[in-house]
This record gives sequence, C-alpha cells and structure tokens, in this order.
Amino acid sequence: MAEFHDPLALAVMALAAAIVGLAKGGLAGVGTMAVPVLALVLSPVQAAAILLPILCLTDIVATWTWWGTWSRRTLALMLPGAIAGIGIGWLTAALVSDAVVRLIVGTVAVAFVARWLWQLWHRRPAVPRPEAAAPASFWGSLAGYTSFVAHAGGPPFQVYTLPLGLDPRTLTGTSVAFFTIVNYVKLIPYAALGEFDAQNLGASALLAPVAVAFTFVGAWIIRRMRAEVFYPVTYVLTALVGLKLVWDGLAGL
Repeated sequence: MAEFHDPLALAVMALAAAIVGLAKGGLAGVGTMAVPVLALVLSPVQAAAILLPILCLTDIVATWTWWGTWSRRTLALMLPGAIAGIGIGWLTAALVSDAVVRLIVGTVAVAFVARWLWQLWHRRPAVPRPEAAAPASFWGSLAGYTSFVAHAGGPPFQVYTLPLGLDPRTLTGTSVAFFTIVNYVKLIPYAALGEFDAQNLGASALLAPVAVAFTFVGAWIIRRMRAEVFYPVTYVLTALVGLKLVWDGLAGL
C-alpha cells in the first residue's frame, strides 16, 4: 500500500484512528469525522472498510468501560429500526453515492443544532422529551443506514437521544451499546460485498492500537465533564461534523 510510505498519509490515518478512539471513549460527536479525514488519503469506500474492524475492536473497549450505564428502553426502541436501516443500506449500496448520504446527514445535524440555538436565544430551556416508539424507529433506521454507508450514524442517533435529557453517563453508555451492536451487524454485509481484503485488514491492524489508546483518553475526558458542559460541547461537535458533512456532500455531487 503506497500510502504507508508517505509520512503525511500515515499521520492522517493515525488521526482518523484517534478520532475513532475518542468517539468510542464518549466524545460521540467527533466520530462521524473519521471517514472524511481518512478519505483525504484513501477512497471513501476503502476508508469505511478499513475503519469498521477498528470500530469493532474499540467497541469492545468502550463497552467494557461503560458497562451497564446504558438505557435499555432507548436501545429496545431504536435497535430494530437500526437493523432495518443496515439492511436497506446493503440492498442499495450500489445505487446511492456517499455524497448524497453525507449531505442528508449533515443537513439533519445542522438543523437540529440550529433548533437548539433558537431555544437558547429565546430563553426557552429544552424540556426533556419522553421516549416514543415511532421517532425512535425512524431515527434508529436512519442511524443504521448512514452508519452502514459512511459510519455517519452519530447525528441521527443524537437527534433522538439528546432531547431525552439523559444523564451524560447514560447517554454515553447508550451510544456505545447502540453502535457496538450496529457495527458488529455491519460486518456481515461488508464481508459479503468483498470489502475485507488483505490490504484493508492490514491497514486496520496497523491503526488499531492508536484507536484503542484514544478510547481511554475519550472516556477520561467524559468522566470529568459536568452535564452543563457535556451537552453544549456535544451540540458544538455535532454542528461541526454536520457542516463538514454538508461541505463534503455538496463538493461530491
């Protein structure tokens, strides 16, 4: 792989792996940026294939770190839709471009943060929203679909979960559990599509230690954040990721 002999390319790959680790450690808002960053030196399809085994490995670390902190009800409501979304992504993999998916996800994320800012501007504090099956299924399916196509399931997941007003630890644990299940399910269609060749798996193995190390860094940061800091930071990260995805989507059309 020629990129392994380019110091700049190696630095970009390491950065993408670090982003994956930070996201799995709890800074979920940054995770969607991993594929765009790695796509600076690789094709988006190859970037996604390389990152999936790394995601699955860091999922183990993250699940152990946040064991038992998730909301069982939220997972029960969202996961069936997520599995369906993965199936739709598998069936339509050859029909929908990465650019369109990034544009959709980015627009949703930016609009959601804009709504939050509007509430702050008008001094209307967000009232925690109760769980509901229909929106959980919709946003869960969108998270599963966009996660399959571009590992970009974070914004749709956050659109449903952030307004629930969960404790930061519960929200983080729920995110970790949700995407652990989603990522391991994604292994089946990715393997069926022939994405796990020796070259991609070799790159995954090279980058995995970086991702694992930064998983612990992300968890260390989250455990020391107060709720009044955690949520604004998460919204800001979601906005930045959303803008990046919109930019990439428009540029790729």
